[in-house]
Amino acid sequence: MSDSPFFNRRHFLHAAMAGVITSPALAKSAETKAATAAISPDLFAEPGMNLPLVNDVDVIVCGAGPAGVSAAITAARAGASVRLFEWRGCLGGVWTAGLLGYLLDFDKPGFAKELSHKLHERGARRGTSEKSICYEPEGMKLLLEDLCVEAGVKFQFHTRVAAAYVVGKRLTTIITESKSGRQAWRAPVFIDATGDGDLGSFAGCAWEIGEAIDCPCQPMSLNALLVCKDAAALESFIHASDPSKKDGLAKDAFLNEIKRAGFFPSYSKPTLFQVRDNLLLVMMNHEYGIKPFDAAQVTEATVRARGELNKIVNGLRKLGGPWEGIQIAATAEQIGVRDGRRIAGRYTVNKDDVVSGVVHPDAVVKPTFGVDIHALSAEHNKTAGYSNAGIKVKPYDIPLRALIAKDVDGLMMAGRCISGDFIAHASYRVTGNSVAMGEAAGAVAAIAATSKRLPHEVPWSEAVAKLEKIRVTV
Repeated sequence: MSDSPFFNRRHFLHAAMAGVITSPALAKSAETKAATAAISPDLFAEPGMNLPLVNDVDVIVCGAGPAGVSAAITAARAGASVRLFEWRGCLGGVWTAGLLGYLLDFDKPGFAKELSHKLHERGARRGTSEKSICYEPEGMKLLLEDLCVEAGVKFQFHTRVAAAYVVGKRLTTIITESKSGRQAWRAPVFIDATGDGDLGSFAGCAWEIGEAIDCPCQPMSLNALLVCKDAAALESFIHASDPSKKDGLAKDAFLNEIKRAGFFPSYSKPTLFQVRDNLLLVMMNHEYGIKPFDAAQVTEATVRARGELNKIVNGLRKLGGPWEGIQIAATAEQIGVRDGRRIAGRYTVNKDDVVSGVVHPDAVVKPTFGVDIHALSAEHNKTAGYSNAGIKVKPYDIPLRALIAKDVDGLMMAGRCISGDFIAHASYRVTGNSVAMGEAAGAVAAIAATSKRLPHEVPWSEAVAKLEKIRVTV
């Protein structure tokens, strides 16, 4: 392939669409004017239709966030043909569309190390620690696209999984919805990297959320990019790029400034990060008790959060001094979700694992991040923006079994929707661990699909051997 990134991207666009029927309108559908029997005043019997079906890859990954892109790139490097679906307009999920801006628990071997190194090479990261890294969201978008193109991943934006079909116990087909309409896709192995466990839920898997099925669950946060006149003048309010005891002082000082502007934020540990020069990133709001699979709730939460961000930033600007001229450059495309569905797997990572520092022979990653439970209500936020629930974490293993669905064969999970309880999830949900989980799922999925096995039939030792061959040395 040519060294030219423009050639690479053109080649990708042609290859990605090869053999795909782009519009279900080309397929014969059911008569839309057929009479529909009213089975209930509040139900509509949707007419059936024939969908274009594509069955051209070994592995399909749903969700292109940190876990999904890691899974797709790894599976492709391991020799599988891969499709990756993402409902937003870029790769990276919370890293990019969510403007997370900060990578936690990232001191991991393999793909996490490669990403960190390549961000550094491109001048798109700040700080020297591998445990916590500031990065440029736009730089991350471009890097992930380049890596997917190089690996041969066929990725498609503005496309979300909408349904799943199981034959016996085997997941065989998913339905997506996009501007191309409804399309059907088949593959030997699927990976749910949607964050919220959408695919697992559609496939009929059991799942949990929050502390209980009706929550309370961890709050959402909408981040924003800010432009200031002089970042140096705001140094005492900015979170350090490397782990530092000063970080807590910076948050407290920033909170006091927000109070001075006449506001108390819905997140009482507001945080400023420096992305580059006078470009900052801010996290300073909470939206409580919102289920991420309720579109109406998420919409209302986003509107409230965006309003709060603008009021606070406008108030800071009126203070003058170091805040003179500060303004919002962009709010995130999607509100950040901490707590979604946790799909039932063949093992459930739990509180005892975190406390005891459990060791597993099929460990895919060893999280070290503390239990991080953000305030579950506005009342809790007044006394503590977050807490560790009194739990001290010992580095612990997440086994491959937690990434393999229990109720459905041919389905893996990666990222925060793996099988775990509320406490363990509050530790492993950060993106350094999501990358490692995605890498593991991608390797196992590729081996399973190309050898005509199911994921639970692949020994972890075989995946480790494959990863050792394909990992990029940096």
